[in-house]
Amino acid sequence: MRVLHTGDWHFGRTLEGRSRLPEQEAFVDELVAIAEDEAVDLVLVAGDAYDSVNPPAAAEQLYYEALTRLADGGRRAVAVIAGNHDHPERIAASAPLAVRSGIHLAGLPSATPMAIGIPRTGETAVIAALPYPSESRLNELLAAEGDEEALRAAYSERVGRLMEELASAFRPDAVNLAMSHLYVLGGVETDSERPIQVGGAYTVDPSALPAAAQYTALGHLHRPQRVAGRETVRYCGSPIAYSFSEAGQAKSVVLFDAAPGRPVEPREVLLSSGRPLVRWTAAGGLAEVWRWLDEGRDARAWIDLEVHTADLIAPEEIARLRKAHDGIVHIRPVFPEDRERSGAEAVRRDQLPVDELFRRFYAQKTGGAEPDEALVRLFLELLAEQDAGDAPVPAGGRKDDSGGPVGAAGDGGDAG
Repeated sequence: MRVLHTGDWHFGRTLEGRSRLPEQEAFVDELVAIAEDEAVDLVLVAGDAYDSVNPPAAAEQLYYEALTRLADGGRRAVAVIAGNHDHPERIAASAPLAVRSGIHLAGLPSATPMAIGIPRTGETAVIAALPYPSESRLNELLAAEGDEEALRAAYSERVGRLMEELASAFRPDAVNLAMSHLYVLGGVETDSERPIQVGGAYTVDPSALPAAAQYTALGHLHRPQRVAGRETVRYCGSPIAYSFSEAGQAKSVVLFDAAPGRPVEPREVLLSSGRPLVRWTAAGGLAEVWRWLDEGRDARAWIDLEVHTADLIAPEEIARLRKAHDGIVHIRPVFPEDRERSGAEAVRRDQLPVDELFRRFYAQKTGGAEPDEALVRLFLELLAEQDAGDAPVPAGGRKDDSGGPVGAAGDGGDAG
């Protein structure tokens, strides 16, 4: 059988308020074309189909269209697990209908693996499928004490036991695979992933992954990469770049042929549907920016623009730049005093007053404008209200990445 590994679609995500839906639609077209051209038998979707637990209707429609087109009326099998951004019940809600089309959905961690028959070859794929296993989704408190090191060890051990239990169903006459949405120790992160490791706590040691799996398909990290140098344990990465920390990254899916009892040789297939994310540093000022625009530089890209200038950039000039290129997302002026400030003379951010930090942030976002005092006072008042409203963590408790206590029954919004 031929298997395709993808994930971290993040349908519904925007870039500073700019829709990425056209790029995501183009990705689905490209993915379906790859599945057709490569005669793929099984598609693995390793979590984070959506960007939030309550995605917009257009994102849901695109997700269902993608699965329907990939399954092709049951001719091709599809297996999907929930990631930390997904609501597990939302991912699994349509399972009774979807399975009739060869689409297998898993929302919450379970001790039951997926066993999927492959129509073309008559083979069976046994998948140790583990959707994102937070404490709340496992419905258990993994470490009574709040020590991060203790939690990390307990979490990694628990994931290892779950994987071992799932892998116990592997068969010599089947293709044996594993799939999960995790942060594995040593993985290279970007700014666009929502942290799930809570410092170092939700970190899984590579040894927790089932050694008997012929291939392990991972989701969460947006940079395509191998785990611990193992060719058959991989993050496929996101299909398009979702933050400027991913500028210059090649995006891809993973393909491999698998047969019972035989080693697999994964290969990357590059994607081209997303608009590139690039950073421009215009040391020559606005004149250099206009020259690049006249040359048509990075015409399809989303642009993070840094302009070296001695003067404030007027709002009219900012509007002209954005009109000249609809992909300009950020415009940040860099003044001579900023460039000349040495490391010894630089004021550390954590030593600056909050109002000064706000003024700098405002100037950066508006191209150099200064906030009036009324706006600064309003910001400080809102900040004070927020600080006053912060609830203390219960004794012995921890907060998960949603700000709520970890270990409560239900999902607690940890994928939000």
